[in-house]
Amino acid sequence: MSLTARVPALAPFQIKSFRFQWPADLLASWAFEMEGVILGWFVLVSTGSVLALAVFGSLQFLGTLISPLFGMAGDRIGNRNLLCLMRATYVAVAAALMVLFLTGLAAPAPVFALATIMGLVRPSDITLRNLLVGETMPAGYLMRAMGVSRTTADSARVVGALSGATLVALLGSGVAYLAVCVFYAASLALTLNVGIRRLRVLGDGDVHASPLQALREGFAYVWSTPDMRAVMMLAFLVNFAAYPLVGSLLAYVAKDIYGLDQTGLGWLIASFSAGALLGSIVISTHGAHIRPARSMLACALIWFALNLVFSWIRVPLWGELVLFVAGFAQSFCMIPMAVLLLRVADPRFRGRVMGVRMLAVYGMPVGLLLSGPLVEHAGFAATGSLFSLLGIGFTLLIGVYWRAHLWDATSSANLR
Repeated sequence: MSLTARVPALAPFQIKSFRFQWPADLLASWAFEMEGVILGWFVLVSTGSVLALAVFGSLQFLGTLISPLFGMAGDRIGNRNLLCLMRATYVAVAAALMVLFLTGLAAPAPVFALATIMGLVRPSDITLRNLLVGETMPAGYLMRAMGVSRTTADSARVVGALSGATLVALLGSGVAYLAVCVFYAASLALTLNVGIRRLRVLGDGDVHASPLQALREGFAYVWSTPDMRAVMMLAFLVNFAAYPLVGSLLAYVAKDIYGLDQTGLGWLIASFSAGALLGSIVISTHGAHIRPARSMLACALIWFALNLVFSWIRVPLWGELVLFVAGFAQSFCMIPMAVLLLRVADPRFRGRVMGVRMLAVYGMPVGLLLSGPLVEHAGFAATGSLFSLLGIGFTLLIGVYWRAHLWDATSSANLR
């Protein structure tokens, strides 16, 4: 029996492109998480405002507004080429931030300005990763490949969060940013080797279509496909009501509720991410048995329920445990969601569909901008409860309204 037969998670690595893409994505994800911890803590300490922290967090997703354009650009110039341009931008911005910290010139204004540049580009990174996996991976390996691919982000939130916090505490932000720059540069070098061939997925009419026309066609295609429309709404919902509580607002929880320092923040982030990593590993080994739409709906409900519990916890150890389980549920919601879209989408529209999917991430900055003032006036427990209950209610509505498309075992969204 071959090694890949004994260890199903290794099957995607038979594809040469994936052997380069996985470490490239891993290094980029590590750099993202280190950067998030370094800058998030800097903003909170330098401004003393949870609202400023929420605004900073929302800037990281500014590019979701133009993510469909990235999808179209990938269709036209090649997903690998576009991803290389994006990762070259990361290197340049990280180098600028490193210089600011090393020279003592770092201040909220330039940090916010550079974060805005990153926020325009970085949200589409996951879109390009998924498109490259869908473009280069045989259909039989897709669920496993997406699970393995997701481990890059999940493991990064463990390693990146802890290493970023540790480097800042021991050596300062400037040296920590030097490590970020090295990771981004290595990721770019590996990405240059990704891709087996450029697939022509555009029809003759699409080649000459204007960007506005192509974008309009992408939205029309998503809206006319019931299971896709339902997935987009659920994606917006979890980004709006779930991710803010386990994302940027964890800095507030660590500092003002648990009384922890940046290392404690790293452990909170790592707890959620360790659960997500375990979930990704389970999917990579048992993905062939998962019905995507059913898993997505059920685990979204579990995730919101766990966020509701987390909102009222005041003991760090219990908070870390609940975050671990929530991270596990999150993987069984988000990975099947991505696989569902890649399987159902017409190849001609795949880039635009994934671009529209990234627009749903805009729910996160909206949620952050609303939750910041609510936390300051009503407290984290009340805010978390409100967001979680809204999430549970609307997830049930989506499941009931589109039950024929999302719950029926014979629907295309539930094909194994």
